[in-house]
Amino acid sequence: MPKTDVNELIAGPVAPGVPKKNPIVVADGITRTFGGFTAVNVDHVEIPANAITALIGPNGAGKTTFFNLLTGFDKPNEGRWTFLGEQQYGVPAHKVARRGMVRTFQLTKALNLLSVIDNMLLGAPQRPGERFLTSLIPSTWRAREEELTAKADDLLKKFKLDAKREDFAGALSGGQRKLLEMARALMSDPKMVMLDEPMAGVNPALTQSLLGHILALKEEGMTVLFVEHDMHVVREIADWVIVMAEGKVVAEGSPDTVMDDPAVVEAYLGAHHDTDLGDVRGQQEIAKDMESDLIKQEIEEEIEEEAADGR
Repeated sequence: MPKTDVNELIAGPVAPGVPKKNPIVVADGITRTFGGFTAVNVDHVEIPANAITALIGPNGAGKTTFFNLLTGFDKPNEGRWTFLGEQQYGVPAHKVARRGMVRTFQLTKALNLLSVIDNMLLGAPQRPGERFLTSLIPSTWRAREEELTAKADDLLKKFKLDAKREDFAGALSGGQRKLLEMARALMSDPKMVMLDEPMAGVNPALTQSLLGHILALKEEGMTVLFVEHDMHVVREIADWVIVMAEGKVVAEGSPDTVMDDPAVVEAYLGAHHDTDLGDVRGQQEIAKDMESDLIKQEIEEEIEEEAADGR
């Protein structure tokens, strides 16, 4: 599916907080502090509807905390935001999901000792059999349960997990758990899906499958907001990119525009912005550079101490 043209998304010049023509989320003045540390300090940001938006930035930039705030898993110190024009401040996570905003986690939340199909059914809304009184009368919930089970089976087949239907979720690989979590999120027919590092820890063989499913969400009319460190993935599927650093939104734009900005590359993506952070060799290169910088710093400190001592 072709990317959405940038001019169809924005209603002003490209800049942090640029208004969108059809925003699904509008956030203003959101701050979250932990002691003396400010994790999130977002003045204004809008997420375009029916598009794939990547939220990027270095570790500690506040991306996951921002996710937690929007989805009701955490409360801000200040700020307000809307979803489809409806105020979301103070709405608990389960009600946020019912309104159509669902999320996945960097560390998957599958229940390991339940089967794959049972994990899927946990994501389904309106299950009368879960209520005590109605559970005593099978005729009140059996039809709905059969409907949801058929829907879950269709999704498992779509995500190529149907062969694992009766397996314990804990027996799945890391990539399969990511697929399961994404499939389970779709059980509630969401309007917006938020994915926290969907490619983290995924076998390269499953990466293309996950990318295909994310693109399919957009084709089906959903909005996608995802956190990702692999810039190749961002370039491939994102229509719009929001850059966070030190809790603030510092840049927005198309993937090519944002990632080719020297200031963004140097200050927020680092010298290894083209390195796949999931690659062991890439991690070794970064570690080697960090070690060299540390040694250099120690030598400079020793020279300064010797000069101070008059030696």
